[in-house]
Amino acid sequence: MSAPDQGPGGWLSHIVAPLRPIAREILSISLFVNLLALAVPIFVMQVYDRVIGHSAMETLKGLLIGVALVLVFDYVLKQARGRVMQMVALRMDVEIGTRLFDKLNRLPLRVLESRPAAHWQQLFQDVDTVRNTLSGGTAMLLADLPFVFIFLGVIAIIGQPLAVVFVIVFVVFLVLAWRSGQRMNDSVKAEKNVTANRNALVAEMIAGRGTVKAVALDQALRPLWEERQAGAIEHSIQRGAIADGYVNVGAALTMLANVAVTAVGAIYIIDHQLSMGALVACNMLSSRLYGPINQLVGAWRGFGAFRQSVERLGETFAMPEDRAEATMDMPRPSGHLRLEAVTFRYGTDANAPVTLDIPALGFQPGGVTAILGKNGSGKTTLLKLMLGLYPPASGRVLLDDSDIAQFSRHQLAGWIGYVPQETLLFNTTIRDNIAYGAPGCTDQQILDAATAAGVHAAIVDMPDGYATTIGEAGSRLSAGQRQRIAIARALVGDPALLLLDEPSASLDRQAEEDLRNALTHLARTRTVVVVTHSGVLLPACRDVVVLERGKLAACGPASEMLPRLFPPRPVPSPGGGQS
Repeated sequence: MSAPDQGPGGWLSHIVAPLRPIAREILSISLFVNLLALAVPIFVMQVYDRVIGHSAMETLKGLLIGVALVLVFDYVLKQARGRVMQMVALRMDVEIGTRLFDKLNRLPLRVLESRPAAHWQQLFQDVDTVRNTLSGGTAMLLADLPFVFIFLGVIAIIGQPLAVVFVIVFVVFLVLAWRSGQRMNDSVKAEKNVTANRNALVAEMIAGRGTVKAVALDQALRPLWEERQAGAIEHSIQRGAIADGYVNVGAALTMLANVAVTAVGAIYIIDHQLSMGALVACNMLSSRLYGPINQLVGAWRGFGAFRQSVERLGETFAMPEDRAEATMDMPRPSGHLRLEAVTFRYGTDANAPVTLDIPALGFQPGGVTAILGKNGSGKTTLLKLMLGLYPPASGRVLLDDSDIAQFSRHQLAGWIGYVPQETLLFNTTIRDNIAYGAPGCTDQQILDAATAAGVHAAIVDMPDGYATTIGEAGSRLSAGQRQRIAIARALVGDPALLLLDEPSASLDRQAEEDLRNALTHLARTRTVVVVTHSGVLLPACRDVVVLERGKLAACGPASEMLPRLFPPRPVPSPGGGQS
């Protein structure tokens, strides 16, 4: 980890550092904008003190021309500052968004599985929060805040007797802003936690919306939703009450300050120590003096959300990654895979129970190997260990006698094709979904993969063929078509190993037979491992591995293992007995 990434906000400093020249440019523009803001109050003061009292029309004309030029220049500067802030927003989006996308794709699977999907989705909302804070109205407020002392100095010059009143009120505003910041930070943090729990439930309901609708789970989920929604509403009301309270105090303080300045100013005018124009100008300048501080009172919610977003993103960027780069390029392996004294546990604690314990197990090309076992016996976990998605707690997984821990994720994905139990397709064309398995592949490779997966005939029978858009998660296709497209995606890169987790679960009998023939053909030149209990696929297997409670219960040739595992049932004789 590089030095700029140290600490919860170190990653942001690393990204913001190149923007410092732009920040100086924004501060320079803000300085001139705030100086030009003095023009109108000074204009009003001159009109009261010079024009009205002396009927100086020529002076009025000169002042009007000067103010008009100032207003035009002020508009140009604000437009330029807005354009610069838009450029900052775009750069922040590109820098942080791209970095987060890459980081999530480099995180180990166990890390991704340790948090709900809503947590990872929230991170992209955090990117928006950081961007909006550093390039939106909040950034403008911070850019203008240092220049309030300019207005305080001008007030001290043109309305010296009123300076003490302004200073006292200004200090009170600062104390109010500081106190509101403390209260709002705690409130926003509590609200964020309960809102995250509610959003996690919503994400799960949306992900399983088909099941929720089919099984009518809405009544069962309603109490849980109402409980979490009530918590979110309660904390939102509390946070809103705190924010409104401080904002209202700030507004009342502003009015009180105007009353105090006017009353004190009237006394000094009567004593001929202050002019009417100076009092009016000071009242106008007070809005520029108190305005940013008052806005700061209402902006603390945004600052609290910004700080939490920076901390969450910093925590994510500090997480360990999969190996991103290989130490050297390796040729395509032959497909020999071996596990040596491999154990695995889901808990990070060394005392956590062992989920999988495989003393020795090998897979060879030239035939299909089936993995059998009851639910929870560790079949899918074993496949993920063979893929390198899970690191073993002890032992090694060897590919052609090389430990797969030394290879990058992209190398292993190119050598080992994988078809998971739950098919994942994207809302694009069939061609693109297959091509995602090997970016840059040719059309011929896509056709060969689809043919080998037994889905080519179904694709070309569609009106748009391979250009058919499949809908969200492949909703426009049948379950069998989705499964076979996933198999084609695994094959398009010509992997040396092919691992399939219950590939025939969504296939009809004919499709299963087509898949069996395809796997038998593919196994001639590669290692094929399939988790299945299908009576169609098992007879085509060369070897069988049986798992029981995470341990290797049996292993051997299918011709010997299958009759023991699935003994033939006695056939009743015509007379009612058994033959």
